[in-house]
Formats: sequence, structure tokens, C-alpha cells
Amino acid sequence: MPAKSKAQQQAAGAALAAKRGDKKAGALKGASKSMAKSMSTKELEKMASTKTKGKPKHVSDK
Repeated sequence: MPAKSKAQQQAAGAALAAKRGDKKAGALKGASKSMAKSMSTKELEKMASTKTKGKPKHVSDK
């Protein structure tokens, strides 16, 4: 599923880096930490590769 905002895309990228071992998992916070635990590498790749052009910075929860 593609990211809905720039912030979500960036969090997915950080979680993906931690899963691959490029970044320490202890350095993750908030959304990226929960994404790393709950999502597969394939799902994270799909979300992190979303183009950010035209996306809002944040999407509010409703």
C-alpha cells in the first residue's frame, strides 16, 4: 500500500533501514518503530518507494 503522506513515507524508510540492518533498531521512535515490528520488508519497500510529490506533509487521524 502506498504512503499517504511524506511523513509516513519517511517513517517507512527508516523502518526499512532498521530491518535491513543499515540503522540501529533502537534509534527508531514512534511510527517507524511500530512499522518495523508490524510490517514485512516487502510492505515497507512498497510504502518507502512512494513518490512524495503532491503528498501532504501529514495526514490527520480521524
